[in-house]
Amino acid sequence: MSPTRELAVIALNNILKKSKKPKEVLEDLSFDLDKRDRAFLMELVYGVLRHRDSLDWMLKDFLRNPSGLPADTLNNLRIAVYQITSMRVPEWAAVNEAVDVEKSYKGKAPLVNAVLRNFLRNRDKIASPPEDNPVGCISITTSHPEWLVRRWVERFGTEEALSLAEKNNEVPPFTIRMGSGAERGEALLVLAEHGIKARPARYSPAGITIEDFHSFDGLSKILPSGFMVQDEASQLMAYLLNPLPGERALDACAAPGGKTTHIAQLMKDGGEVVSVEIDGKKLEHLEQNISRLGLKSVRVIQCDVRNLDNSDYCRQVADRCFFDRILLDAPCSATGVIRRNPDVKYRHGPQDLIRLKRMQLEILHAVSTLLKPGGIMVYSVCSTEPEEGEEVIREFLQGNHGFSIIEGDYDFLRRFEIRDSGHVFYRTFPHRYDMDGFFAARLKKVSVSVISVGVGVS
Repeated sequence: MSPTRELAVIALNNILKKSKKPKEVLEDLSFDLDKRDRAFLMELVYGVLRHRDSLDWMLKDFLRNPSGLPADTLNNLRIAVYQITSMRVPEWAAVNEAVDVEKSYKGKAPLVNAVLRNFLRNRDKIASPPEDNPVGCISITTSHPEWLVRRWVERFGTEEALSLAEKNNEVPPFTIRMGSGAERGEALLVLAEHGIKARPARYSPAGITIEDFHSFDGLSKILPSGFMVQDEASQLMAYLLNPLPGERALDACAAPGGKTTHIAQLMKDGGEVVSVEIDGKKLEHLEQNISRLGLKSVRVIQCDVRNLDNSDYCRQVADRCFFDRILLDAPCSATGVIRRNPDVKYRHGPQDLIRLKRMQLEILHAVSTLLKPGGIMVYSVCSTEPEEGEEVIREFLQGNHGFSIIEGDYDFLRRFEIRDSGHVFYRTFPHRYDMDGFFAARLKKVSVSVISVGVGVS
């Protein structure tokens, strides 16, 4: 029996039952694995996460009471069916390994054996989801929750909703960011010399998309000048902010540091970037990335950004705690990064959008008081949903008449503009641009007078 196969069951139990993050779970479980086994483990776990509901649809006719099965057994069956239907694994090997895994933890080995052999004999007879119910059909075939699919169908139509959901199940591109366009050109030459297929990112001036190469350590040896693994949509946020050398900038929710380091590089490491993160575990990763890129202008502060005004930093600065530029990449549902985090599909319901909106508004109100008159603030979320994007900004502006929405400075950002009721917003989508789904708005503080409206957090 492959120990990797058993580790995949453990990983899925931790992710789906205990709500742990896939990346953290896989890092813990794959520490002693070689490169090949680590890749196999990731394929099994992420494959099941991307297609869980589709796998359950295929299994339903062969199980009397799926909900009554232990999590170990159900995830073991899902892995086997995923191997049979989506991987180049011999059918007999998938069945035998599943039975051996079930025996290893004294589970229901006879049931697993019977179900999988019955599946092999009759899988051609499995009915397709009913096409007369587009929402249900898309939900099952792409393994997305019905509530989310229904929203997309209402906003985009059936075809585009299907396209978005299908794109979410693809492996995302591996994109890095160099410090500048000139460094990107040099990096492309170095990568070519090492036989690594790479191309300039389609939109970001500093981005590089790399094919068939996903080793951070390997790239660090090839590109010693420094790079950040960062999706192209995330890279665009710093360009939208467009900080200038000599300014004081705030990255309000900073880990893991992609946007912080980009802001500092756009400022030519001159001025000051205050990088705030509340999570102690994430803080270490943030500091490592800043140090690795050799940036001197960044100051890291651990605190809730809503309380930054009462921090030691703000008490120490002579001109109080005001910033020329603020980037608030707020905590959100992460529905725009399902390709990278497929477990997101099973973590949230529609009620979470309202809860998150309240928190986003509270953070936005708090950081907006730290912006200088004439200063610029970018609010962004990696969410596809209006509650966390357009609705947050509209509600914020209703209570903050000293702010206005302005356009970005770069022409390459124009294609992402959405004009709505006189406002300019920015949105990216995986199925339209092959990048993460982001919302952003660029705000300018046009007067000193700001009327704050309290927003509670539930």
